[in-house]
Amino acid sequence: MTDFDALYRQHSDPWQIRSSWYERRKRELLLACLPKEHYRKTLELGCGTGEMTAQLAQRSTAVHAVDLSPIALQRCHQHLKAMGIHNVHTSCVRVPEVWPIKEPCEFDLLVVSEFAYYLEDTEIDGFIEGCQRALEAGGDWLMCHYLPSFHDRRQDTQWLHQRITDTLNKEPIVTHSDEAFLLNIWRQTD
Repeated sequence: MTDFDALYRQHSDPWQIRSSWYERRKRELLLACLPKEHYRKTLELGCGTGEMTAQLAQRSTAVHAVDLSPIALQRCHQHLKAMGIHNVHTSCVRVPEVWPIKEPCEFDLLVVSEFAYYLEDTEIDGFIEGCQRALEAGGDWLMCHYLPSFHDRRQDTQWLHQRITDTLNKEPIVTHSDEAFLLNIWRQTD
């Protein structure tokens, strides 16, 4: 597993989340693809330093943001505080080994962006089951992941998204694919 704390210690913004065109474009497209204008309760897995979290907080009554790096979460808190955002709760846990929520069917939006391709083969089933349990009926599950290969990827993006389609036995309600990333949204029906 990638040592994310080491990356955050070496660089304040290891993936240029705030400055790169790719990241800014992906964030704007992700937000534009959300089928609903407002969500009651959002779960974001892999929040990093909180750039997307801040945007999701403006579209949600409450956000639960999760990351396994305490350094990233500290920066996320600082970013949200500087923006005057107070409707975000955070958890520092390693998903899917530990789930940040106890109650099933709690969220109407689940956002997983640039995270799930770091999971090991043995973690995929637990990840999918946890995501399904987290969503209430009618809830939206958004997955967005980089397509090109890179050195510490554990899962192929297209395979991962197809695995979710196959497990849910339903096609996404939203799909965007280009040379850089794949974005899908599935709606929980039961």
